[in-house]
Amino acid sequence: MKILFTGGGTGGHFYPLIAIAEAMNKLVDEEKIVNLKMYYMADRPYDTDALKSQYITFIRVSAGKLRVYPSVQNLIDAIKTFFGIFGALRKVFVLYPDVIVSKGGYPAFPVLFAARLLRIPVIIHESDTAPGRVNKWSGKFAVRVAIAFPEAAAYFDESKVSLVGYPMRRSTAMAATEDPVKFFELDPSMPVIGVIGGSQGAKAINDAIVALLPELLQKYQIIHQTGPALYETVLEDSRIVLENNIHRTRYKVYPFLNELQMKMFGGASTIVISRSGSGLFDIAAWGKPSILIPYPIAHDDHQRKNAYHYARAGGCVVVEESNMNPSVILHEIETILENKDRYDTMAHHAKDFFKPDAARKIAIEALTIALSHEK
Repeated sequence: MKILFTGGGTGGHFYPLIAIAEAMNKLVDEEKIVNLKMYYMADRPYDTDALKSQYITFIRVSAGKLRVYPSVQNLIDAIKTFFGIFGALRKVFVLYPDVIVSKGGYPAFPVLFAARLLRIPVIIHESDTAPGRVNKWSGKFAVRVAIAFPEAAAYFDESKVSLVGYPMRRSTAMAATEDPVKFFELDPSMPVIGVIGGSQGAKAINDAIVALLPELLQKYQIIHQTGPALYETVLEDSRIVLENNIHRTRYKVYPFLNELQMKMFGGASTIVISRSGSGLFDIAAWGKPSILIPYPIAHDDHQRKNAYHYARAGGCVVVEESNMNPSVILHEIETILENKDRYDTMAHHAKDFFKPDAARKIAIEALTIALSHEK
């Protein structure tokens, strides 16, 4: 039995596939299923260690990103995609998996194009309230469509759709509980503001936090993930802002958080400030109140839709980037952290929002289809 995963471009596309593979491996052990082989096909492995941990073989195909703005890179990437389709068609035909599980994103397009021509069953998962271009297209021929937000159902054939939540690995779904604050060399008696802008970072959020550092550090501690490309700028700016500040050791800044650090971040943070992509599901799993600042030019405005759906569920407050300034952020932080009843209510709603069995549900469906396809 062969399962082929595809999707990528960001951690939000890649790591849910790892979570589904993890759930599959557990099911294989429980149900004594033999001869399961898993593959991941994309333009790059993204995280080699994560693939190896789940015994997934990487197969490279060429793929190019389609931008919504004019760029000479669009022409180059169109050529990559053209050749990627032929490469994927050959490699998928040789492999001929029993089912393909796709998370969307531009690396999935050549693989899904081949799947459609070869009539291989496809399952897709959509993390946002509005699907990306690849998922919207592949949902037309997928046999199953798993979604994380109920609003996404409107874009697909209702008979194929199942609301399952967001697939998360067991290692990151639960925040660390044993000394996570001490892990960052912070004081366990003081509240911690966790700031995270996703794998790419968020300049607007970074700038607002750096401007607020002198005020925030009087009462709070901060763990700040800036994104690798923005790290040096934030580091230098924060050094200038905090020069001679007696509380500067309360500020911890990182370009990127690895798996262990992310687990500790979830445990240490009292409140989280973030964009509203797939990372909001991490925040919900941790059960932490949050301030979400949607990326204003996200495809189909999905981050804003995600954020307001989560706000209606009670887990966060939303601050629009166009309205964001240091005083607004400070007001929202203090309003949540200094009102225990409100804090506890938001934490409760955040935890209720998280569906812990999403990866297992998709894994069961994929294995069921694969076993029937084998016969």
